[in-house]
Amino acid sequence: MEEGVTGKTPDAADAGEDAGQVSEAAAELAAQRLERERIAKRKAEKAPIAAGTKLSGPAADLLAAVRAVESGEKPVVTAAAVVEEPVPRGYVPGPKPQVRVEAAVPAADVVEAVRGVLVQGGAPDGLAAQVAAVLGEGAGERLRADPWQLLRVGGVRPEQADGFARALLGAECGPDDERRGRAVTVWLLEQAALAGHTVLEMPALVAALSQRGVPDPDAAIQETLAEGDALAFQDALEEPGASVRGDNEENEEDEEEERPVRVLVGLERYALAEESLADGLARLINSVPKKDGSDGEWEDEEWERIAESVGGSAGELIRAVAGHGLVLHTGGEASLAEPAALLRAAGELGLRAWAAAHGPLGRDRFASLSGGVAGREESSGVVTVAGLLSGAEGPGRDAEGAFDLDLLVVLDAPQLDVETAALLSESLADGARLVLAGDPAVLWSVGPGRVFADLLAARVCPQVASRRPDPGPLGELVSGIGIGELNQVEAPGKEVVIVPARDAGEAVHRTVQLVADSVPRAIGVPAEDTQVITPGHGGAAGTRALNVVLKERLNPGPGRFGGFDPGDRIAYSPTPGRTVPGHVVKADADGLHLSCAGETVVVPKERVEQDLRHGWALTAHQAVGGRWPAVVVVLPGDAAQALSRPWVYTAFGRAERHLSVVHGAEQALPRAVAEVLAKPRTTRLPVLLAPQVPVAG
Repeated sequence: MEEGVTGKTPDAADAGEDAGQVSEAAAELAAQRLERERIAKRKAEKAPIAAGTKLSGPAADLLAAVRAVESGEKPVVTAAAVVEEPVPRGYVPGPKPQVRVEAAVPAADVVEAVRGVLVQGGAPDGLAAQVAAVLGEGAGERLRADPWQLLRVGGVRPEQADGFARALLGAECGPDDERRGRAVTVWLLEQAALAGHTVLEMPALVAALSQRGVPDPDAAIQETLAEGDALAFQDALEEPGASVRGDNEENEEDEEEERPVRVLVGLERYALAEESLADGLARLINSVPKKDGSDGEWEDEEWERIAESVGGSAGELIRAVAGHGLVLHTGGEASLAEPAALLRAAGELGLRAWAAAHGPLGRDRFASLSGGVAGREESSGVVTVAGLLSGAEGPGRDAEGAFDLDLLVVLDAPQLDVETAALLSESLADGARLVLAGDPAVLWSVGPGRVFADLLAARVCPQVASRRPDPGPLGELVSGIGIGELNQVEAPGKEVVIVPARDAGEAVHRTVQLVADSVPRAIGVPAEDTQVITPGHGGAAGTRALNVVLKERLNPGPGRFGGFDPGDRIAYSPTPGRTVPGHVVKADADGLHLSCAGETVVVPKERVEQDLRHGWALTAHQAVGGRWPAVVVVLPGDAAQALSRPWVYTAFGRAERHLSVVHGAEQALPRAVAEVLAKPRTTRLPVLLAPQVPVAG
């Protein structure tokens, strides 16, 4: 077994869950356990396919379509194409790949049995509890029978699982083992999900399996589908240059028969989430009566009066929401004034209107802008998305399980992954209004999917683009980056400062100097209100290295409690993909006491290493959704590969008053802004929506 199998991903602290009390994620799952049982029942009713047998029917058709594509032939959609079952309302996701899930603690004898198998195979026995939790009862026997099940533990790679399997199986172990093919297929789909894909195109999956030494990728995919570890789909595509469909019924049928397809494979949890999301959004869109129908309070002439009095794109937003179940709103920081105006208008008319932000920083900022109250209030307010879903914040749910509200405005919409978006859409009652608002130029969600971008491209609902530009030199700089231009801007108030750095060591030195001395003295922003942002956690100028030196300068101490001291700035990750900045208050027998956006959080001692990082320096993904009076962006020379237009736009856009750029990336920065766009993600949302919702005019 190769060294380095620890069971933790490098960003394990970013994917933690609160274990000291019932976490938001746990509360969310508990509140919707009945819906999970419905999904499990639906899955159990599917006719099983014996492992090792050849596929027939739709799954076989899909693989035949792949082979046709690879041979240059044109596959077609026939009447026997895959018929996908509808997803029940109230979709509840399963455990995320490579993410710790707070489940029941496995029995000691199960853990010990697993430990014995791990030791025999040369794997770290510290993985025992994780393996037991993932594989469940009889985990030791299951692991011995199929050593590649070790790949289901986060952080384990195929070559490490191969070494473990060789130690256990000896001469029986080979690259053509069906068990290996299935495990590597699922692992590749999990890696794709971590990169943002909800599915992979079949040719890409076949190629990846070949690169991983699977001799017969088609057979491995067949086995994976037969075992129910993944699902396959074929989505019709429009042929380039295809003629417009005529009125002749026979021509329509012929065209339907011969449309080309793309064949996709994905993990069931994301397939269910994306289908559930499409169904939920279509239901919201179609549940609003046409103009000649009655829609109660939404038909009130007061809406038009308010829209006229507000004017501009804010008025357009108010009109759109009055007549449509789903509306998209785009714009930068200044554009938040428009959903704030919508929220106030709805409140004036007696509607139950709520806004939900990605994190507490965005929640509190929007609450001050809209005049709403952060947290729980009788009929309106501003909450976090996680708090709304768990019931810790917001209006709660009605007797049918839907949110007890009339209007929901979701801010930071690009941060919605398919699972979170599915839970939101399925939690809204028929006739409720959903507004997804955000800046499409920022980094996409940490989780799989590109919900906001897919909806903008699908054009299934009204889209209101704000005409409010972000003000000042910072607004001018960030707006230029959004269209691929890195412009020099006039900054008479030192709003933007470039600090050259020859190497990573100098970049770290300059960063500490800026945070501790230059920015407080020249700009008047204290160190506690200055946020450092850097491309990654590792490296000589990553978050780990920067946080070490920033702690030494700003809050030196022995780090008695897991490396932390009272007064330390921290980045707390209560749920996957969500980072909450805060600081340490104290430590006692209960754990580490934090203050995060005015809320008290207690992290048990055993969770500190997994759930906390120091927070003087963050990555751009951790910082998204927040803004600080001053920001120092660190761009060392070795960061060139990590830079892209969305990354630079997001990092620079976190500054309210002042931005310092510690610049050692030379021409990599303007090149990234001009040429490096967001990495594409393979998703199905637009295809799933198309047959359910007409294209908006």
